[in-house]
Amino acid sequence: MKKLFILAGAVAISSTLFAQKPTSEVKYSLEGTMNYDGTNGLKWNAPNLRMRYFVNDNIAARVQVGLGDGVTPSSEKYTFSENADGSGALGSQTIKRSAINLGIGAEYHLSGTDKMSPYFFGGLNFGTGSYKETWDNSDGTDYVSGLTGEIKAGISSFGLGLGAGFDYYIAENIYMGLEMGLNWGKYTEKDTKVSTTFGGQVTNSSSPGSSATMTTLGAGNAAVRVGWRF
Repeated sequence: MKKLFILAGAVAISSTLFAQKPTSEVKYSLEGTMNYDGTNGLKWNAPNLRMRYFVNDNIAARVQVGLGDGVTPSSEKYTFSENADGSGALGSQTIKRSAINLGIGAEYHLSGTDKMSPYFFGGLNFGTGSYKETWDNSDGTDYVSGLTGEIKAGISSFGLGLGAGFDYYIAENIYMGLEMGLNWGKYTEKDTKVSTTFGGQVTNSSSPGSSATMTTLGAGNAAVRVGWRF
């Protein structure tokens, strides 16, 4: 993260001296987030975009959409052989995941400087996700002839956030920025349902879900925001 901040500073210093924050006549902005990975270097976070509409020089509405978490794959498939040497029939385990997050909110921008636009923000966040696992001639860990199964689960979330951030314009209509704030969220895991078929017998079971609440103080996303006003 330190290297990312150093890079952001270097870009800002090396950018044109004539960059200025635009007026509300430039009504929209579109941005994503970028982080530093010690192995892969700079990388854009998982599909996570935010659009803002500037009502005037001080007030902006915003909508943010995120898909997945940028780490967990959306699908996986594993095969299992009937014999230890890899010969014979095969069984499989297939996993599919989906997740989407939606955030809506508003910002109040202070006067700042010619290049920097500090602001306060508040918003709501909603999320939903699903998990499905299927077995074919497998119990999910090994080959089992004639066994099929399905596991279904899901999660939902709701959150509130209040905080502050800034946009720093490094070129005409191009900015970088950070945000920090107080965030509260409730996460609910839905019941997990398992259905298996073996030897003509169907077995259904389920385990109850759970919920938890969490309050955090700090950067909502430990990454640098990079955006374009248009």
